[in-house]
Amino acid sequence: MPAELSPIDKAKFAAARRAVEFVEDGMRVGLGTGSTAAWMVRCLGDVVREEGLRIRGVATSARTADLARQVGIEIIDLDEAKWLDLTIDGTDEFDQQMNLIKGGGGALLREKIVATASDQMIVIADAAKEVAQLGAFPLPVEVIPFGWQTTRALLEETLVSMDVLGRTTSLRLNGDKPFVTDEGNFIVDLHLSRIGNVRQLALVLNQIPGVVENGLFIDICDVVIIGQGDGRIEIRDINKGTVEHDRIEFVESENLFSEMGE
Repeated sequence: MPAELSPIDKAKFAAARRAVEFVEDGMRVGLGTGSTAAWMVRCLGDVVREEGLRIRGVATSARTADLARQVGIEIIDLDEAKWLDLTIDGTDEFDQQMNLIKGGGGALLREKIVATASDQMIVIADAAKEVAQLGAFPLPVEVIPFGWQTTRALLEETLVSMDVLGRTTSLRLNGDKPFVTDEGNFIVDLHLSRIGNVRQLALVLNQIPGVVENGLFIDICDVVIIGQGDGRIEIRDINKGTVEHDRIEFVESENLFSEMGE
């Protein structure tokens, strides 16, 4: 492992590699988007190539699909899969109830569809992603481009009556132009600082005309795998009510590190 790899990247890799152990031969697997999920796709590709694991993946973004194909994972669409055995994805924040904020990578709509079409969702994260209350990370809301400024104004008006600490919003940009999702939509980020009632907020946001989906994932995550920079792992299963501890041994010759572009 290169000495310059940061402790956070080591933590992400440790969580990702442990999560891959949940994948069994013949499974249909949802593949998340983002830097932590990219580690997982690389690790999964390693098992496919070296151990002959036979799986079919459903990607939550075009860039995840491209990476998966590069490492030898067969990609199909969700309509062909119909239902998934497992989805593994990262998160921007999670709380003690395993509620999540997702969408920092701009793929929240596909991520939520894929996760809810799965028997189990496993979230992989470094320890810094755990928070007492959601909201420090901006909450992404995917909106259609038509009338997006009106939708943004409605979002801001709605936040006045919500139990949140901050109420500013911003259109996500790609350079000097709006960021465009794989579905051709825009993202408005809500800078809330703290969300008092995540269930209420998730429900209310999706009632606003022009809103496609929001980045609050509630009652979707089943297992969180938390990685540390020294290889320690904590596995929390909300359904079993268990907490397990493990350790990943880093291998100096690991090819993944030289291949990763993130």
